[in-house]
Amino acid sequence: MRLPDFLGIGTQKGGTTFVYELLKQHPQVFMAAPKEQHFFTLHWQQGVDWYRNQFALATSDQMCGEVTPYYLFHPEAPRRIHSVMPRTKLIVVLRDPVERALSQYFHSKRLGLEALSLEDALAAEPQRLEDSDEVLATGKPHRSHQQHSYVSRGRYEQQISRFKQFFSNQQLLLMRSEQLFAQPDVAWRQILDFLGLSFVQCPQQKPVYAGGGEAANVSSEIKNQLRQQLSSTYQWMQDSFE
Repeated sequence: MRLPDFLGIGTQKGGTTFVYELLKQHPQVFMAAPKEQHFFTLHWQQGVDWYRNQFALATSDQMCGEVTPYYLFHPEAPRRIHSVMPRTKLIVVLRDPVERALSQYFHSKRLGLEALSLEDALAAEPQRLEDSDEVLATGKPHRSHQQHSYVSRGRYEQQISRFKQFFSNQQLLLMRSEQLFAQPDVAWRQILDFLGLSFVQCPQQKPVYAGGGEAANVSSEIKNQLRQQLSSTYQWMQDSFE
């Protein structure tokens, strides 16, 4: 049985559902369902055979893929992915980190995963995630690392650096969420070229860009504080996408 030829690894709230839905409609692609298999994060103990079974229905002429945004942020994911699929290709969609943080917060609120106010949640994040690397290294999940990592998930330069320890630049496609939604045809062509897939017209798919409404009511003071905290990420993004 097969293993995926490519992974969509993040970022959360960056447009990965849109990418998943687009690729699912390409005749040469089999996408594991449901989205977010979490093998290299939450289900690592299930073993590789379990993972292979998620692609059992793929035909021999199809490329296999799956999308789990948590892979980008999980510190153990790069090593685990490389140990199983060293030649796989990785698609990364990166959103403005402040907008992403706010989107995650309000999403967690709606799901009942966050009881704190925005200000308190941002202040509590360092303590909530303090022991996360140690816990995750044992193979156990860490609730706050997954659910309350509003600012930390936006430090893309750190996350990409971890992946570059195991994967070459040729195996990584970095995209901006803003381009994905503003110019889906251009982004679609980039994805097809990166994966070596035959060109088909970009499917007519409504973008899934969760969050945004509540974020408009967040004070400029909080947004500016977040931008200052993430200033190195903004500089890295400018250098990476110029």
